[in-house]
Formats: sequence, structure tokens, C-alpha cells
Amino acid sequence: MKGKLFLLPTIIADETQQDVIPASVKETIKGLTFFLCENIRTARRYVSSLKVHNNIESLQFEILDKDTLPDALPKLFAPILEGVNVGVLSESGCPGIADPGALAVSYAHKNHIQVVPLVGPSSILLALIASGLNGQKFAFQGYLPVDAKEATIAIKNLERESKEKSQTQIFIETPYRNNALMGHLTKALRPDTKLCVAVNLTADSETIICQEISQWINKPITIEKVPAVFLFLATS
Repeated sequence: MKGKLFLLPTIIADETQQDVIPASVKETIKGLTFFLCENIRTARRYVSSLKVHNNIESLQFEILDKDTLPDALPKLFAPILEGVNVGVLSESGCPGIADPGALAVSYAHKNHIQVVPLVGPSSILLALIASGLNGQKFAFQGYLPVDAKEATIAIKNLERESKEKSQTQIFIETPYRNNALMGHLTKALRPDTKLCVAVNLTADSETIICQEISQWINKPITIEKVPAVFLFLATS
């Protein structure tokens, strides 16, 4: 009998595992000995922090990241074919969302391996439900272009789509580029477009602000080099 592929949520803010990781997830991790992850050091540290294993050194971690080739998957999935349950860990949040975990999930479906998603924090969904923007129609766009001109073009195109479809546009940025992105947004978006910025979600310093671009321009903020989610909705 084949094992199962468990999609394991991780924390999105440091030292929050006792608050945001459900007991059912901890119990599942307790029963696993084989994990696929982006970074072995951080994955091992996270699993250790849950304090569900007596001997962390007995656990096996293998790399599954953006550079993993499809040819490597049969070897990574060998334990499952032998009946061993395997867990997929993201560096932050839920596997498969802005994360290479989708590669493992796709392979599992093709090979008739049961996939078990577990509940946990997702910065994208938390930001959306806290924004007050359209939660019926939304799209996650990943990262915008780094080049200022290309970013402006992308923002205007997404704003046009947002207006036509009444669709919330969601994206993220590398923390050190947060303020550069804010500059692109306030310059490119219409004054009445609503922009939400959700910073350090689930942390004690969590900040969520949603207002029109005209208000952002009148009272700009500086975002620290921390995880942030950006959302906007064109209203006219």
C-alpha cells in the first residue's frame, strides 16, 4: 500500500507556532519521519520547535525547491511507494502557494498517491480576508517586475483588469523591495483605487491598512524589511 503525501503548514512569523499551528497538524507531524522541504536547516528547526519528536536526528529531510527537476521526483517519492507517509514543508505558510510544493503535489496526482492538505496560516488568504476588498473574485499575481518601467506597465494592466472584472489583485515582494514597490503603486494607480498593505501577519507587530491611493499619498508609510502582502481593487 502506498503512503500519503501530507501538505504541512508552517509559521509565517517567528515564534508563533504555538498560536497558529493546529494541534491536528502537530499530531500528524509527530507521526512522520520523512519530509520534503526547501531548506533542510530551517525545516529541521521548525519541526524541532513543535516538540513532537523525541529524536530530531532520526528524521529524514530531502530538498524540494525551485531548482528540483522532474527527473528527481521518482527518487524523492520512493518512500511513499514503500508505504511511508511523507510531509511537504514550505519555508513559509502553506505548500503549493507561491511555493515549489506544487511540483510534488502534481507528481502525486499523476501517480495516484493520496494528497492530504492540512489547515494552517496563509499570508495571502489572511491578507485577503482582512482587506475588505472583493473576496468573491481575486487573483494572486506573484511578484511584479523589478524594473520601474515594467512594474508600472504591469500595475496599470492589473488595475485595468481589476476594474473590468471587479477583481482583487494580490501580490508579494521581497522584503527589501517593499518601499520601492509602494512607490510604484502610488505613482501608477488611480487616486480612488483601494490599496491594502498587510505586514508581518500573525506577528505581534502585524499591521493591516486598507485605503485609497490618494490617502496613501497624503500620508505615506515606510515598510520595514519584513514579509508583506499587497492587494488592490479598482473601483472606477
